[in-house]
Amino acid sequence: MSARSPEEDLESQLSGHMSFLDHLEELRSRILRSLIAIGVAFGVCWVFVEDIFQFLSYPVLTALEESGAGNQQLIFTDATGGFTILIKTAFFAAILLASPFILAQVWLFIAPGLYRHERRYAIPFVLFGTVLAFLGAAFGYYIAFPRTLEFLFRMGQQAGMAPFIDGPRYFNFFLAIEVGLAVVFQIPPIVFVMTRMGLVTPGFLLRNTQYAVLIALIVAAIITPTGDIPTMMLFAGPMILLYLIGVMVSYVVGWKRKKSKD
Repeated sequence: MSARSPEEDLESQLSGHMSFLDHLEELRSRILRSLIAIGVAFGVCWVFVEDIFQFLSYPVLTALEESGAGNQQLIFTDATGGFTILIKTAFFAAILLASPFILAQVWLFIAPGLYRHERRYAIPFVLFGTVLAFLGAAFGYYIAFPRTLEFLFRMGQQAGMAPFIDGPRYFNFFLAIEVGLAVVFQIPPIVFVMTRMGLVTPGFLLRNTQYAVLIALIVAAIITPTGDIPTMMLFAGPMILLYLIGVMVSYVVGWKRKKSKD
């Protein structure tokens, strides 16, 4: 059996006729390229890692200052703590920096399942996905975290305690939520792709809105560091809103998909 030429492989992908092993190989290739992009972005971010660290530290340092705490800086309790923070800071920044390329790889992986005329949505998908990823991170940085830290510090001080924030622990929590919000804000693009591929319909999404709201509340309850409802809704609100936007997106693209079939 003769091996297929690169031209034949490309034609097979674009025509949508790929075997299961072809899909696995394609997935492996896209993941590998995304990891390489993150590695390159990490090298770039490492050059500016101290400036990025100062920027990401601003919410907690501001909260410490406003609380009147005696120690207005982050601390670490083991020799590797400071270096670990810088590594995680550069890695987080690298993910955001490489997000357009990662989204492009996602699109190239799912493109064989789309109609030929639907592949022109590649640029809008990558563009809006990147914008929403940054919006999710910005929401956590400018809104969610300052409100949460203000509440936590106030409650601790009312109990007679002073805040001394361990840097590695804070950044573990901070970066996990930031990445999570960046992913959550991808709901509309994900719904767009799933609708175009015929995996979901607007009616299905609308009928299951109550379950989506329930899931959003559960996720918010898990990731919210406080037990109060206002802070939890600060995280759940955007998820519910993004789902409803996704429903509207599904109606628009679903109608266009039906029209193209007719």
